[in-house]
Order: sequence, then structure tokens, then C-alpha cells
Amino acid sequence: MGSVRKASAWLGLVDDSDDERYYDDDYSEGPEPGDAWVTDPRVRVADQAAQDQGSRIATVTPDGFRDARGIGELFREGIPVIVNLTAMEPADAKRVVDFAAGLTFGLRGSIERVATRVFLLTPPDYQVVSGEARRGNSGFFNQS
Repeated sequence: MGSVRKASAWLGLVDDSDDERYYDDDYSEGPEPGDAWVTDPRVRVADQAAQDQGSRIATVTPDGFRDARGIGELFREGIPVIVNLTAMEPADAKRVVDFAAGLTFGLRGSIERVATRVFLLTPPDYQVVSGEARRGNSGFFNQS
């Protein structure tokens, strides 16, 4: 039985006796490439090719304010973080935004709202380029 399946059975999410016939015992299970540093299942990282180049972006969808520490740890490592607060209660979401604002200020990064209740935290060595400035210059879709 795979480690994810064992953990799911331990948590009571699946019955550990069902569907064992679908798992091959000869399969040597190890960590997924690039997933060794990810400890929270709500955190996703850009594909392996980007990780190999050292340019990763994490997306975090916290359930409550207690998940703010994970956001801070990623940001301190120099990883840009997209924080999706759409699943949170408004009071906790405000606390996370306040935490993220203090975090980015203290580490000389920046915070930018990219959608309703979705924020991008970027370390100081990153530059966010807005596509809106280029929208008017093209004329490609100008039908007048």
C-alpha cells in the first residue's frame, strides 16, 4: 500500500482494506520529484522544469490564520506566493492579509491584489510586470 494511501487510511479518509488489489507491491514508491519541500497539501508549486531552474511560484489556499506560517516560510525562502483567500472567513482573511503585508514590508518585498481575495507576494528580487500597460499599444484588436 502506498504511503499516501496509508496516511489516508490512518486519517480515516479511506478504508485500508479495500482496493488493495490495484496496488503493485513491487512498485518502489519514493517521493515525487520536487515535492520534498512541500509539506502542506494546499500548497502547489510550478512544474519540475521551473523548479530545476530555481524559479518556483507557490500557491496557497489557507483554511484559517494558522496557515499564515506556511506562507511566511515560503516567502522567506525567496519564493513568490499566490495567496487565495476565497475559502476563508472574512475576519481570518483580513488577518492573513495584514500578516502578508507586514511580511512583505519587513522583507522588502511587495504585495499586490491580483483578483478578489487573491494576492501575490513577491520577494524584493522579483518585478511584477502588468499586462494592462501593453493593452493599448498594440492596436491588433482595434476595430475602429
